[in-house]
Amino acid sequence: MNVPSGWHTPGHTDRYRQRVFAARERLAAEHADLRGAQQRVLTDLLGFNAATEFGRQHGFGRIRTMDDFRAAVPVRDYAAHAPLIERTAAGERNLLSADAPAVYFTSSGSTGAHKKVPVTPRFMRTTFMPFYFAAWAPLIEHFPDVLDRPDAVLNLKHDPLSAPPTTADGRPHVGASQVDFGARFGEPLAAEPGTGAPWATLPVPTEPGDHLERAYLRLRLAVQSDVRALIGINPAMIAAVPYQLNLWWPRIVKEVRDGTLGGVPHRAPDPERAAELERLADYFGTVRPAHVWPRIRALFCWSTGVASLYLPALREEFGAGITVLPAPVAASEGPVGVALDRHASAGSLVASASVYEFVPADQDLAPDRDTLLPHELETGQEYHVVFSHVGGLYRYAVGDVVRVVDRVGGVPRVEYAGRGGRSDAAGERLRDAQVVRALHTALTAGGLALHNVACRVEPAADHTPRYVFAIAPRTPWHATEAARFTAAVDGALAAESDGYARARAAGRLGAPAVRLLDAGAFARDWHEAVGTGVRPTQVKDRLFRQDDALWGRLTGTPGALTGTPGG
Repeated sequence: MNVPSGWHTPGHTDRYRQRVFAARERLAAEHADLRGAQQRVLTDLLGFNAATEFGRQHGFGRIRTMDDFRAAVPVRDYAAHAPLIERTAAGERNLLSADAPAVYFTSSGSTGAHKKVPVTPRFMRTTFMPFYFAAWAPLIEHFPDVLDRPDAVLNLKHDPLSAPPTTADGRPHVGASQVDFGARFGEPLAAEPGTGAPWATLPVPTEPGDHLERAYLRLRLAVQSDVRALIGINPAMIAAVPYQLNLWWPRIVKEVRDGTLGGVPHRAPDPERAAELERLADYFGTVRPAHVWPRIRALFCWSTGVASLYLPALREEFGAGITVLPAPVAASEGPVGVALDRHASAGSLVASASVYEFVPADQDLAPDRDTLLPHELETGQEYHVVFSHVGGLYRYAVGDVVRVVDRVGGVPRVEYAGRGGRSDAAGERLRDAQVVRALHTALTAGGLALHNVACRVEPAADHTPRYVFAIAPRTPWHATEAARFTAAVDGALAAESDGYARARAAGRLGAPAVRLLDAGAFARDWHEAVGTGVRPTQVKDRLFRQDDALWGRLTGTPGALTGTPGG
């Protein structure tokens, strides 16, 4: 069971703060010799894993340079690694890594199929822990009060399990947020902020798949604390909080008044706090996180991609002057970038974590695709990420695209730009990042804001494919505003993608359309997805939603389209 108790131990906070700042200083010091750090990572992973089945097959013992490595090992995705991962999970050893996995991280990936990402002790020591500790430095440096009390942080991603599922070799197969790093990997300081709060390990039982009830119970407890920051990583989890407070408000207030938790006696009744909460709701006519926790100062989550379109308005729900700190650019398979300061979106490449390669985002990935090394990247450009690390992933195409924002100390600073796949109905080959930028341009031009957005390709009346955007406006849009917005999106997409411009000019792609949804549509859809048993951390913003059932769940019964320009 993941029950981190260190936060209640005398001196723990000081030790934790020292460990976090030391990790950041170590990563920053590596910037002085990026190429040397990358060569050391390569030498280490080759030497450590030379005797594995993969290492023998690809001649690790003979490889000395990156050119050797690229010649010996093709670019590979999860499917290419999967046969050896499955054999490892079945109990075989020394296949990908000389170190046996202690746990397998689960990841939904872009297809929704659950991956098994092998996590070895050596990977945790050399790749994961340094970036993991350093990631918290900006939060605790600039908002030190988040460590004053265990309940000062509402950590939405922390989700301990008493009986985790296991693979055939008996290792847990869980999310990274469900692992007790102290027990599994001997890291007693690894319990992150918020994991010592009263709601971190719920005192009442719940069904393993009832994630919504657990979310309710945490909010019910948190409304009686002076929360200063929220940690979500996945911004959709933070976006759900205002909706959840309003959805569950009568039940929350009643349980606070009665001193119950999930209908079970829990602590002394608190009629004063219940009355205060009721007064707030009556006065404002709604419930906002800023009303419940007036001293919130920071949100910690991914701040780019689709979230960049709704976070500016969302953070107002949490109060004036709220800072959004970017979570690391990372996947279950490994880290890419981590913010070492208060940059709003980007983090420095973690030079000692993995060997990094990149492919221009407009090129398709392939096993023999030429790659660029970190020192060859250009500021302002976008790239597919490929990495290799000692945990047993080699030239692994993680499926994400990053944008190089700038360089700090010679090291690229990158932000997440979207998934690496494309939407391509008529040669337009649109990527997430291109559509997000087009939407931002159109929103800015019209002075508009939204709760969230998704899109898909549908046939128009003349059977020509076109993009339909489902949008939940922050405030109601007039018909003329929607029409101008749709025309602006059309023009911005053409500016972003030559393929889109050609397809529109040739008539292969019709003019886009907008379907305006009610303000709560995306929050309800998120809740419905979580209600099916999917962990909240894995229900992420998805821009392209071509699946008919999922689109229908979001948009409801077919309704009138609006904002459809001619052409």
